[in-house]
Amino acid sequence: MLTLFKQGLYLLSQKEILEDNPLTQARLREFISEEEILQAHEATITHSILKSHNTVPDQRRLRLRFDALASHDITFVGIIQTAKVSGLEKFPLPYVLTNCHNSLNAVGGTINEDDHLFGLTAAKKYGGVYVPPHLAVIHSYMRETMAGCGKMILGSDSHTRYGALGTLAVGEGGGELVKQLLNQTYDIDYPPVIAVYLTGRPQPGVGPQDIALAIIGAVFDDGLAKNAVLEFVGDGVGSLSADYRCGIDVMTTETTCWSSIWQTDNIIKDYLALHHRADDYKKLEPGRLAYYDGMIKVDMSDIRPMIALPFHPSNTYEIDTLNENLGDILHKVEKETAHMLENPDLSLHLTDKIKNGKLRIDQGIIAGCAGGIYSNLMAVAAILKGHAIGNDRFSLSIYPASQPVLLELLRNGSAAEFTEAGAILRTSFCGPCFGAGDVPANQGLSIRHTTRNFPNREGSRPADNQIASVALMDARSIAATAINGGYLTSAASVEFDNEVPAYHYNDVVYKNRVYYGVNNPLINEKLQYGPNIVDWPNIQPLGQNLLIKIVSYITDPVTTTDEIIPSGETSSFRSNPLGLAEYTLSRKDPAYVGRAKQAQQAENARIDMLSRGKYDSSPIEEKLPELVNVMGKIHSINDMTNLDYADITIGSAIFAVKPGDGSAREQAASCQRVLGALANFANEYATKRYRSNLINWGLIPFVVEGEPSFKNGDYIFIPDIIDIITAADTSNIPSYVISERGIFFIKLSVAPLTKTEKDIILEGCLINYNRKLMLVH
Repeated sequence: MLTLFKQGLYLLSQKEILEDNPLTQARLREFISEEEILQAHEATITHSILKSHNTVPDQRRLRLRFDALASHDITFVGIIQTAKVSGLEKFPLPYVLTNCHNSLNAVGGTINEDDHLFGLTAAKKYGGVYVPPHLAVIHSYMRETMAGCGKMILGSDSHTRYGALGTLAVGEGGGELVKQLLNQTYDIDYPPVIAVYLTGRPQPGVGPQDIALAIIGAVFDDGLAKNAVLEFVGDGVGSLSADYRCGIDVMTTETTCWSSIWQTDNIIKDYLALHHRADDYKKLEPGRLAYYDGMIKVDMSDIRPMIALPFHPSNTYEIDTLNENLGDILHKVEKETAHMLENPDLSLHLTDKIKNGKLRIDQGIIAGCAGGIYSNLMAVAAILKGHAIGNDRFSLSIYPASQPVLLELLRNGSAAEFTEAGAILRTSFCGPCFGAGDVPANQGLSIRHTTRNFPNREGSRPADNQIASVALMDARSIAATAINGGYLTSAASVEFDNEVPAYHYNDVVYKNRVYYGVNNPLINEKLQYGPNIVDWPNIQPLGQNLLIKIVSYITDPVTTTDEIIPSGETSSFRSNPLGLAEYTLSRKDPAYVGRAKQAQQAENARIDMLSRGKYDSSPIEEKLPELVNVMGKIHSINDMTNLDYADITIGSAIFAVKPGDGSAREQAASCQRVLGALANFANEYATKRYRSNLINWGLIPFVVEGEPSFKNGDYIFIPDIIDIITAADTSNIPSYVISERGIFFIKLSVAPLTKTEKDIILEGCLINYNRKLMLVH
């Protein structure tokens, strides 16, 4: 059972929940001082960690420095390239470069391995940590070697979550890691802190993914957790192993929270000691009276095995409920997802998979930072023992999260159990989580203990008339399904030994293979560039007046970063900004790139005109003939009659209702930018990290209230934008829609920006901003 408290409340002595109201205040004053009541918001675990990492006295507007950074091979090339042109000389803090995403060389010949070699030489040159392919997924390595109580870690992956180990970890776009590498700060207003009060203990067959999905299903649409810190407390925490806590914690990203933190105890102390880091332990817990902005109360004993149906981790049902109502629920999902499929000729046929009243599954995957942890795999081994998955269409692949976990599977015989049952044991690789491994057949349904099940996240290509889908489940129920011939089965319905054998951590593979160069930069080391590693193109600073063409108009309730820049095979091109940009919105709006390029060509002609110092509008209007009429309408506006192309920057933008859910990938913003985009327009932004990515790439995150008065192909004219961005108040930005229907006024806004964010937008992007700082200093 989950109960949501949407108002502020107090947690007294870590046990008693008191809603914030006059009666509570009066009661507290009977035995607690006024000062302690007033300071209750500082008694959270969150506050103690944020305060210790804040570099300024102001505790409302934080400027944070982190203890360590982490990136994988989809992101670290761009981050290091950006930092390099901004003056990077050495890594000023531990920076871990893992190679767990583009680990296969199935696409593009040598380009993935070229990125890996670049990463190794960068770790040597600047003094970092390099984890070769197949040794560990990024978050497992960070849990095993870097996380510790009271620390903060910043990662360029949205599932950077080590709260169960006492680390406040944040997933962000690459620009924020660049700032840390340049000794700048991560700036954020003090976030809401939401308590997750755990009580009870999980029933047999219920795993961490079940608890996580229950929480996600309860809060995602509600927005309670958005951009907040989820602080896990309560008497139920002590009933969970460290692994189990990590399995819940990593999925908090799907609530759209900013970060997470857990109270710590001897279980975490033992975990850190096992991993040779006993000194990284300290007890973390709320003070006697702690104030929270809300609460999610979870009685774990009431949670049953769960499933998240396509196309979101919040689309949750109990497995038993689904099995009892297969036709009705699956038909409902088919209808709900129809508008999300980019190809109108395609549709999910989930109801076709009902055979003799049971749901037939095609594939099972247990992998990565959520699924491939030791205790999950031990439960799977116990369920599979003495069984076989059969020789029909159902297949099962298992990816241990790290080589130390694999070593233990080999030592205790579990690897043999998996293999004998017919499961395929693979290396430490994140591919199944984002569509770069184990892509199912067309119309296939895969059940996965991974992190996401967005459209095409499993790797299918709707443009090629392919569609498949993923349902998220816990490893235990995936194993139960496997031994039931591939028919959907709850782990609560099978008997197995629920005791997890002791884990013996052996880091010999890390000692033998990981390059560890922290505080030892080899400045004479040359970076190794492959032919696909390309510098960022030149980006212009913000112009005084903007003319922005809307080139994609997306009305889905939420637009993920996967939909803006797809994952899977496109990931191999992420060291090539222009090459990757060709895939922008390719699965959502295939015409976007061509439209954006047309506006960009007009702007390039305008820049060329200015460089020649001779006014000539004809090349500009040849690229976008409708500009003749658009400029005529601009001239009809008061005080705009004398404007010409020399005064107006031309670019493109997308509108989406709520963009930015999902991955932290900055490429969702940078790909738009290198195609000439100047802004995004939205009713709201799904996550702080996506908005930060826009700003770091010089894209203005405009907000539109309600249904916009513009449509695809219309122009937005925004005069005096430099003055507006520079001003203190950006909540009322006079602008004009210019279309075939005429010209009319529209009100835009931009949520408050820090001075640094304003300066980045004015300079055109973070690269330009840092280049200017280099000249100043």
